[in-house]
Amino acid sequence: MGSQNIRTIIEDHALQRVPMDERKSWLNLSWNTMGITSTLVELLVGGIVSFTAGIFMGLVAAIIVTIVGSVLGWLTGHVSFKQGLSSTVAARYHGLGTLGSLIASGIYGFMIIGFLALENALLYEGILFYFKLPNNLTNAVIIYGLLSLAWILLATFGIKLVTRVSSITLVLFLIVLAYMVFNSAAHSGMSMGQILSHGAVFPGGTSSSHFVTAINLLIGSAGALALVDADYGRYARSSRDVFLMALLGNIMMDIIIFLTGSILIFVGFDTVKQYYIQGGMSPDAAANAALNNVGATFIILGGFAGTLLMLLAQAKAQVLNTYSGSLALANFFDALKWRPGRLFMVVLANVIGMLMIIGNILGLINSWLTVLGVMTTCLAVIMVADYFIVQKGSDDLHAVEAETMNWAGVITLILGSVAAMLLQNIMPIPFLTSTVLSLILYPLLRIYVLKPGRAQGGRGLQQ
Repeated sequence: MGSQNIRTIIEDHALQRVPMDERKSWLNLSWNTMGITSTLVELLVGGIVSFTAGIFMGLVAAIIVTIVGSVLGWLTGHVSFKQGLSSTVAARYHGLGTLGSLIASGIYGFMIIGFLALENALLYEGILFYFKLPNNLTNAVIIYGLLSLAWILLATFGIKLVTRVSSITLVLFLIVLAYMVFNSAAHSGMSMGQILSHGAVFPGGTSSSHFVTAINLLIGSAGALALVDADYGRYARSSRDVFLMALLGNIMMDIIIFLTGSILIFVGFDTVKQYYIQGGMSPDAAANAALNNVGATFIILGGFAGTLLMLLAQAKAQVLNTYSGSLALANFFDALKWRPGRLFMVVLANVIGMLMIIGNILGLINSWLTVLGVMTTCLAVIMVADYFIVQKGSDDLHAVEAETMNWAGVITLILGSVAAMLLQNIMPIPFLTSTVLSLILYPLLRIYVLKPGRAQGGRGLQQ
């Protein structure tokens, strides 16, 4: 294999249109959308939703979110399928313009690299817990260094290796997950019917407030997942492939992982709580630790199997987070006319993730997660509105030229995000507010007020 061929594999069309002869089927691409959504964080979300709203109401919310997320992911992914471009590069042509796409890369990149950092931290804590290691600088340097090196190596050589890693680890993860579910249920003394019919565990609230909370917890990642669908949709052979890929990713996140997370955390809650109480914690602190330290929960419940589950869950997601993060960073710096290559961006994504951990800003990421979710939703909807409403679903997308700045999209992104957060007392589901406002405001501004201006002629895109 020549050096030119290796360089092409590494670049992976990060800033180019994917040619049709390299397009892939829905089954091939779905390993990635299912892999990035089956993580410890999403298992924890499933547990929190069922503790808040109960299994039945949580499942109703999960089905609704699956439908909404699949449609948004399909529509966003369809735009990238037509353009053959990743989400943030496609945003140059559909919604934001070349310089405006810096905002898209900033929002999406910060969120996806934030997940990279969060899940590295979960892995680190789980490894320390399993091997009874102290949390010191030496262990941090060794463990974080080895984890980052693994993600860099596995994400460097393009979508083929990323998909292969995701497919193998996802199959193993699902096998171990099934074992954990049935083994934990068997030792709980409860029937599966009892487990799958429990009501809300957390005190307070009403049925309607429980439902709203469940929707918000589950749909928070829908905007980001839609952009992930676009990143992989650029490799799709047809719009049908995009739809199936998006559907399976949402089913995995909002149905399968929700239910398994609900089961594991519910049946293991008392066991893990008692473990922490025996270690000297107060009952309240132990309950909080049992609910939130999901990596330790699986280790306590499953020993080696639980540890393997933790590693498999995070490994595939981290490779996919690194891959999508590198695409967002590639567009960010390319818009500024700097092109050091995607390998540099792969390394940079992991460096930024480490800085997030060192700077102790993971709490900031958590607190801004709802805001970032709203902003990614606005971005996805703006892209969809530009393609389907403003451009009326044109198939001649390669003739579309990128403006320097699409102010209609930038203004809609800002106003839609701000309004969704400010109107929570009136409309408690920010996702819905941001979606409706963006879908209405962007076409009005683009068609009647801030009409298309002078284009760049695509000079910011590698040919």
